Amino acid sequence: MDEPDHRDRMAALEARIAAAKGTDKAASHGQDHYSAAQVGWRMVTELVAGLLIGFAIGYGLDWLLGIAPAMMILFTLLGFVAGIKAMIRSAKEIENGTSGHDAGDETRDRDGD
Repeated sequence: MDEPDHRDRMAALEARIAAAKGTDKAASHGQDHYSAAQVGWRMVTELVAGLLIGFAIGYGLDWLLGIAPAMMILFTLLGFVAGIKAMIRSAKEIENGTSGHDAGDETRDRDGD
């Protein structure tokens, strides 16, 4: 007598699992929508981090060496350049990830031709 009750419970559990898997597909669509925003925030974070690290290093060197804003300006600019390079690297990662037909093409030159 226990066997039919067990089968009914198992069928109900499988139906709940299938329903849960069906809602998972809708959630993944929302994640695709926000992936560009996530990439944008990553790029902004890399730029700001480069600027802040460059500023901090420059300020510290100015404080140690006693030369007012020279190192701070220099290292802030270097941090800006490092942040821009990191943003370009992130953009290339995204470009290579989305364009699958160009992924295996190793013979292109620097301009992409």
